[in-house]
Amino acid sequence: MGQKVNPIAFRTGVTRGWTSRWYASKQDFADLLLEDRKLRDFIKNHPKKTQYKNAGIDRIEIERTRDEVRVMMFVARPGLIIGKKGQEIEILQAELQNLIGRRINLKVEEVGRPELMAQLVAEDIAQQLSKRSSFRRTMKRSLETTMDAGAKGIKVQLAGRLGGAEMARREKQIAGSIPLSTLQAKIDYGTTEAVTPQGHIGIQVWINQGTYGDESDGADAQAGQASKKPKRSHKR
Repeated sequence: MGQKVNPIAFRTGVTRGWTSRWYASKQDFADLLLEDRKLRDFIKNHPKKTQYKNAGIDRIEIERTRDEVRVMMFVARPGLIIGKKGQEIEILQAELQNLIGRRINLKVEEVGRPELMAQLVAEDIAQQLSKRSSFRRTMKRSLETTMDAGAKGIKVQLAGRLGGAEMARREKQIAGSIPLSTLQAKIDYGTTEAVTPQGHIGIQVWINQGTYGDESDGADAQAGQASKKPKRSHKR
């Protein structure tokens, strides 16, 4: 029986850093952990501003000092959060300060290649499935888009009443290589749910972005693969 492990938790503390970086005593640890959860849930599921869901929020990192809480958002379309002349981000910062009663320092950074981020790919699949798109066509299109962006591999798995079937089942598609047990492999993982008239469909995405030793961007992955072809042709 295979043991399923979250690839991000598997690598945290070894080759990958924490998304919450702070230290607290035993008395305060639980309260601060709930504060982090409250901040992330408020931003991703904002009660009034629905454009945050379309902004493509990949992850939210939190750092704490004695004076303030630094919240860093990595977003595919930062303009939807910043707004005209930075008005929207100031409103959001004030709302977060009222939520937890601490001073917030909010920063927004743009994600260069959203096609290589597993959470954004999973949310894009969920949006298409909610619009009653064919799940096989959606999975195939996501695989092709991610591999064209320079990924080394991708795996997509859907679970639920696929295609409106009466019995729930799982289907997955894989392209490239996904070495889940290799700690040096830079595996990004994302999960979400698609709300359909037949019920919720669970979506899991694994993306192999290369290795942690490589500082090169995903755009160089295809060039590196292309350079190997002439070397093979000379070996006779």
